[in-house]
Amino acid sequence: MDKSELKVTAIKDGTVIDHIPANDLFKVVRILNLENLDNQITVGVNLDSKKLGKKGIIKISDKFFEDNEINKIALLAPDANLNIIKNYEVVEKRSVQLPDMICGISRCMNPKCITNSEPMITKFEVVSKRPVALKCCYCEKITDAQHIVIE
Repeated sequence: MDKSELKVTAIKDGTVIDHIPANDLFKVVRILNLENLDNQITVGVNLDSKKLGKKGIIKISDKFFEDNEINKIALLAPDANLNIIKNYEVVEKRSVQLPDMICGISRCMNPKCITNSEPMITKFEVVSKRPVALKCCYCEKITDAQHIVIE
């Protein structure tokens, strides 16, 4: 056995989220509410990555994500990949993709925006996917990646 590599137990069924920027890994854990799941979860941070320098990875047993959850991942980690595992085999690999519109996921950073004072669903046009930038459809304020607040 090569002791220079640490092996992590394979999952039978579930999802692996790979290529998360290391500094955003725990934000992804938080926005997906993974700390409230009873599923087996493995989190790796500051792993070497040719693409990112340092990356994070999350392995979740018996969990497959819905589109709105994938959109949340894409807001924080637009280069992330999802590997869908069934019976210990990768059956699907997909890159997260931001849609052209984001609804009900993020808050507007403009304190005077109507969405921050009235009970309504937020709606943003994605004006840039790399780096991520969102334009509020109500007040037209643009929120950059550093200021995105995910609900």
